[in-house]
Amino acid sequence: MVDFDYSIAARRIAARANKDPQQVQRMLDHAPLLFRYETGSLTREEFFAEVVQATGFKGTLAEFSTFFADIFTPIPEMVALHQHLRAHGVPTFIFSNTNDLAISHIRANFPFFSSFDAYVLSYEHGVMKPDGRLYEVVERVTGRRAQQLVYLDDRPENTQTGVERGWQVIHHHTPSVSRATLRQLGLPVPPD
Repeated sequence: MVDFDYSIAARRIAARANKDPQQVQRMLDHAPLLFRYETGSLTREEFFAEVVQATGFKGTLAEFSTFFADIFTPIPEMVALHQHLRAHGVPTFIFSNTNDLAISHIRANFPFFSSFDAYVLSYEHGVMKPDGRLYEVVERVTGRRAQQLVYLDDRPENTQTGVERGWQVIHHHTPSVSRATLRQLGLPVPPD
């Protein structure tokens, strides 16, 4: 539904810190600190304090929050596809490795985000994809298992766990390929 680019946050944070953008991005992009935050091991304030300590960031938590979270761009084709599926009665769910800063920003800035049936967010469950325990949460929340679930993800390590659970998995590369695959699975996808 959205693309994200941690380099945007890295440049903004680095402009107010003692580290260059590449160093900040390495700290943010799939590093142990981000993992701890996205598994709920750190609060927003604790995460901010560790970033300040690691980078020398000289701004407030509110400034940091804006810099850190404003990294998303909607994918119009996927937003439209989601709206079409919803209009045809297909239940949809968000299943994401994420954190409370990102979700707060997305909820405030992307209206489509409010139209899902439920949300399975890593920081709320203490575990991240591709750990199978988070996939179990999806099954509990949706009330569906195996072939009843169609799962799109752009990361192969995440789709592999879905395959192992018997889900119908789409490794998302482009909106057109995902749409075609959904159509092949029999979902009501609009014509190209």
